[in-house]
Amino acid sequence: MRKILLVINCIILAIGNCGSPLLTRLYFVKGGQRIWLPSCIQTAAWPIIFIPLLISYFHRQKTDPRPEDSKLIIMKYPVFIATAVIGLLTGLDNYLYAYGIARLPVSTAAIIIAAQLVFVAFFAFLLVKQKFTAYSVNAVILLTVGSGVLGLHTSSDRPKGESNKLYVLGFIMTLAAAALYGLILPMVELMYMKARQAITYSLVLEIQLIMCFFATVFCTVGMLINKDFQAISREAKAYELGEMKYYVVLVSGAIVSQCFFLGAIGVIFCASSLVSGIIIAVSLPVTELLAVIFFNEKFQAEKGVALFLSLWGFISYFYGDIKKNRSKEEKSDQKNPSQATEMTPVAAP
Repeated sequence: MRKILLVINCIILAIGNCGSPLLTRLYFVKGGQRIWLPSCIQTAAWPIIFIPLLISYFHRQKTDPRPEDSKLIIMKYPVFIATAVIGLLTGLDNYLYAYGIARLPVSTAAIIIAAQLVFVAFFAFLLVKQKFTAYSVNAVILLTVGSGVLGLHTSSDRPKGESNKLYVLGFIMTLAAAALYGLILPMVELMYMKARQAITYSLVLEIQLIMCFFATVFCTVGMLINKDFQAISREAKAYELGEMKYYVVLVSGAIVSQCFFLGAIGVIFCASSLVSGIIIAVSLPVTELLAVIFFNEKFQAEKGVALFLSLWGFISYFYGDIKKNRSKEEKSDQKNPSQATEMTPVAAP
């Protein structure tokens, strides 16, 4: 059952990772001009998380020896405060990401976002004392060079009618989004370490719900200040694909983006963050291919080089992580046999 759940979550994660940037870009390509609106859409489907939360609650009611002690909400106050802060940062990250997608082709933005591994490694070193290995350093260098290759050819794939200044600004905003998300992930890990309560799948779902809620609130305030709500009906009527399809694109974007979050935490729960990262890395070429097919984006030589360096960096990072985990398991296996011999209980007849 756990393997089936893992496969389902891997599929959901891949759909979210590939579909979210494509739908966001579709909004802009066909006439969408707001930035805060697609920013809000990325986490607006947070109520969907109530479904697995309720299923988890009823499951605890059935399996718990004392069902009267099972709580609907298990998150403690300190975890709630930390999650709310991370949620607000996620809202800011949504805005930076949406701005980048508005100015850059999807194939370019996807490669830049892949550089978030560099920032994850850096902030993980500062916050959770993550140790660097030769493989992680190699990955950081490769991803940095990959982003640099794209930065040196910023005018080669600039959309028609867009100034070089706006294109460069979109590049910077996308890189900032990667950096901020690289900070958010170690912050979540630090919160898990300092939680002082068991990290269960139900708690992870609650954390994700609160994060998405506060991210949505942050972007909603931006929409109110920018008067996006008043502009939605006008923008829908002028949308190239039609008014009905305008709302379909927005709703689809919200659902697909939430698939990314649900799939990611599901894969981490069923397997590990390593497997989650591998799925995201594997889906990068798929996103590139879909962007070329649906948006007729150019795929120049520098994008190919950057994509190759990014995938090489991912493989290097995760191979090093696998090797490190294996060495830890071997060391523990060498210690356990002697302990097992001393502590093995005698089976009852």
